[in-house]
Amino acid sequence: MNAGTVREGTEGAGIVIVGAGLGGIRVAERARQSGYTGPVTLIGAENYQPYDRPPLSKEVLRGADRVELKDDDYYRESDLTLRMGVRVASIDTAAHAVVTDSGERIEYQSLVLATGLMPRALPGTEDVAGVHLLRTYDDCVALRDDAKDAKSAIVIGAGFIGCEVAASLHQLGVPSVTIIEPQEAPLAQALGVEVGNLVRRVHVEAGVDIRTGVGVSGVDTADGRASAVRLDDGTVLPADVVVVGIGSVPVTDYLDGSGIEVASRELGGGIACDESGRTSAPDVYAVGDVANWGARAGRNGRVEHWNNTVEQAALIGAELVLPSAEALALPYFWSDQFDLKIQMLGHPAPSDEVHIVSDDGRKFVAYYSRDGLLTGVVGAGKAGAVMKMRAKLQASTPIADLL
Repeated sequence: MNAGTVREGTEGAGIVIVGAGLGGIRVAERARQSGYTGPVTLIGAENYQPYDRPPLSKEVLRGADRVELKDDDYYRESDLTLRMGVRVASIDTAAHAVVTDSGERIEYQSLVLATGLMPRALPGTEDVAGVHLLRTYDDCVALRDDAKDAKSAIVIGAGFIGCEVAASLHQLGVPSVTIIEPQEAPLAQALGVEVGNLVRRVHVEAGVDIRTGVGVSGVDTADGRASAVRLDDGTVLPADVVVVGIGSVPVTDYLDGSGIEVASRELGGGIACDESGRTSAPDVYAVGDVANWGARAGRNGRVEHWNNTVEQAALIGAELVLPSAEALALPYFWSDQFDLKIQMLGHPAPSDEVHIVSDDGRKFVAYYSRDGLLTGVVGAGKAGAVMKMRAKLQASTPIADLL
């Protein structure tokens, strides 16, 4: 749809984006770059201008300020309207309108949903002081303040966020940092046990205690505040600070009654889209972690990677102005832990065969293969070795050719 194509009854409504984060701002940016001159409105639940979330578990937790994605001049010069501190309660797809929790109706020509994820809480700890989830800048500041005087911190969950937070807390000077993970190794669900144990080595050598193969049965309190974490094996660990990193769920509750299809849990959840981000409702798209680009074709296409969000946003932003036949690039993800950048390229799965092709005791490179073909590459401190495999991954290269 170009700036001159206006649906009857929505004159001046333009593009409305729900979710003022990375995906939202990149859609707006690309639409303007593609020549769209109509109104663009970004709606965000937080009271801050769009900022980058990955630094929250790293630089920001260690003391830096939030990383704003654009400055004031950009919004003025690009003629973008920011509606911050506004929560969307529902979508009226028949009337092409967004309804806020205050009852305000905001009409749209095209609607982009970029509401992201909400971290799962540990049942029974939702109102316990000292127990933290990490999603927003305010969450990060609260955790950082709590960590200043903490003698012990327990991180529940050894996914990417849990490992990054544990590394940051250790670097902040918390004397005792422990990660609890019910699986066999850190990051086992994403990278498999073998590579997960290489990540474990990095943490243990730095002084972080990692306990795998054990779950959490509860959090003890004293005067309403967390004091200890009880494990399934009966161990009780003192805890001044508890960080819960047990996964996230797509934010889709505001879609109830809208008719916009939500993917099943078996397909990865999130907003069901086709291969170009279109939802089941006319003129409604989804982008980023909340979007499942593939669910309408019966496959799981939800990818929680920063790079994937950027690429999706670029495609949708252009599509809103001029239909395009572009395709998404290979998934790419990175995680900063201590002084190492861990990078993942391609589609590695925990069940793939793993080939450690380089390991100096700290830095490493691993290839993943399935049915004899290269599926992904993971490296720590080896950026060049990872990125040079892009062409091999795109060409469905036999793993035997690489070994």
